[in-house]
Amino acid sequence: MADHYETLGVSREATPEEIKKAYRRLARELHPDVNPSEDAAERFKGVTHAYDVLSDPEQRQRYDMGGGQGGANGFGDIFETFFGGGFGGGQRGPRSRAERGDDAMIRVDVSLEDVIFGVQREVTINTAVLCSVCQGSCTQPGTHPVTCDVCGGQGQVQRQVRSLFGNVMTMHPCGSCQGYGTIIEHPCVECAGKGRVRERRTLNVDVPSGIDTGTRLQMRGGGEVGPGGGPNGDLFIEFRVMHHDIFSRDGNDLLCTMQVSMADAILGAEASLEGLDGTVETEVTAGVQSGDVITVRGRGIQGLRSTTRGDLKIAVQVQTPQKLSGREKDLVRQFATLRKDDPPHLGEFHQGFFGKIRDRFFRQG
Repeated sequence: MADHYETLGVSREATPEEIKKAYRRLARELHPDVNPSEDAAERFKGVTHAYDVLSDPEQRQRYDMGGGQGGANGFGDIFETFFGGGFGGGQRGPRSRAERGDDAMIRVDVSLEDVIFGVQREVTINTAVLCSVCQGSCTQPGTHPVTCDVCGGQGQVQRQVRSLFGNVMTMHPCGSCQGYGTIIEHPCVECAGKGRVRERRTLNVDVPSGIDTGTRLQMRGGGEVGPGGGPNGDLFIEFRVMHHDIFSRDGNDLLCTMQVSMADAILGAEASLEGLDGTVETEVTAGVQSGDVITVRGRGIQGLRSTTRGDLKIAVQVQTPQKLSGREKDLVRQFATLRKDDPPHLGEFHQGFFGKIRDRFFRQG
């Protein structure tokens, strides 16, 4: 927690008028209407909070005693002293400017064909990369950070706090160098002293076989480079399998329908179909019925992290001709006379595979 006096840049013996003048000066510099940067907005909040505490005599008295608003209290400082950032332990010395970068996530659309065996795709992402000018040092080439003259490079300063147990010395991050121990007098103009810049970069992504919509892959170190040239975060890739007009999937099986003429359904026929991975040769057996399923083994999708493929399941849909010539109708009547089939009647209900396919098409329509 930053010291309110350091935040306003005044001494602990400053008068109310000096505190007010310091606040007005900083407010004019950091107000969002004047300075739209995120850093200025955060500092403006801190300056306003510090002024709210120190401008109120009672709050200031409690703060000076180690309590009240501002985040510190007598017991808190005691615990910090003996168990946290004071002499009793906790982090000592300056903190590093290099921090781990954020994770990133992108969504990639893939076709059903890509899912069968897997494929490599080239994707472009907008992310933070290492600054090519300073290489993450945050300084202009030829310059270096200088040791902070306030904390002597320690990144921390001692502060005496009065508490119920008497005066206690505590350690706090240096307000001058923000705890780094060094100050960058000449920040890199390319990255504004951040050690990284935003850039569009291209990655080759291996799309595994068998993935489905919502599947996520993690690429360790593929995310944003950290501030100060810190290590990269991870990249998460979420896939979406696009709709196909002919084929759908059930796990690793591919599903489709095949329209068969009435003549081929009666007599049988050889069928050559264009599959997602090449030509599929199959046979329509004589007497096939609408809703019957022809299974072609091993022509489905290769499983995720597997070498085994699912099946291609083809639901038969027998097509009844709607427009017949007189000659054709006569032949059908002769056929019906020879067959002497039963008249139309109710039969046992079967949902079956084709019923599922039919319902799916109805929902899409």
